[in-house]
Amino acid sequence: MSEPEIIKRRTVNPDLKYKRVLLKLSGEALMGDQEFGIDMAFVDKIANEIKYAWSQGAEICLVIGGGNIFRGVAGAAQGMNRSSADYMGMLATVMNALAMANALEELAVPTRVLSAIPMPTVCEPFVGPRARAHLNKGRVVIFAAGTGNPFFTTDTGAALRAAEMGCEALLKATQVDGIYDSDPNKNPDAVKYDQVSFTEVLAKDLKVMDAAAIALARDNDIPIIVYSLSDDQGLMGILKGEGSFTIVNSGDMA
Repeated sequence: MSEPEIIKRRTVNPDLKYKRVLLKLSGEALMGDQEFGIDMAFVDKIANEIKYAWSQGAEICLVIGGGNIFRGVAGAAQGMNRSSADYMGMLATVMNALAMANALEELAVPTRVLSAIPMPTVCEPFVGPRARAHLNKGRVVIFAAGTGNPFFTTDTGAALRAAEMGCEALLKATQVDGIYDSDPNKNPDAVKYDQVSFTEVLAKDLKVMDAAAIALARDNDIPIIVYSLSDDQGLMGILKGEGSFTIVNSGDMA
């Protein structure tokens, strides 16, 4: 079956609260139960969630970190030049993007990887209109290599791409089901926020994403939804506004 025929077989689920979204995954999430690298069984699990949401008419783009392979900040802390370390981290994100793209393609989900650092042998270079065209045609788009610049995190890259693609929400998949006033893994009395404003996140330094990413999302009025990768309702539930999560927005949204 050709790609256009596969795309035409998608349905349009009227229950979707968010149709076009950017999903931000940490590189560490791709490790699964391993201590390093990529756990393809876990990648396949995420790919299946994405496939189901995509089959229901969701327009999905992704940004995946590279911490499971190399973290620029950690490299710099060990004495490397920060720019060189960050570029190494960007290359790690390309590896993760290719792994996820392969898993999605194996599930017959048309996928494109676009890199902020041109490397035409393995993926397309990032060009805004081209990326939007892929989304409009029903393809999943994975953005690799962050912003293409050192000193910026993949969180900032995610917020930037979400704004450029006109996404209705930025989804941050983590190990916990939302944002707490302290680490719930260390403090059993930690209080979870159901909703919190961008201003409060910055003022209280809640560590959802870095400050540049929060500011970008705030300035472009893109809500950030923080949820757990192990949520029973999965990605589709979040897209329908269901499940357990915290939403970060301007403070005047339901």
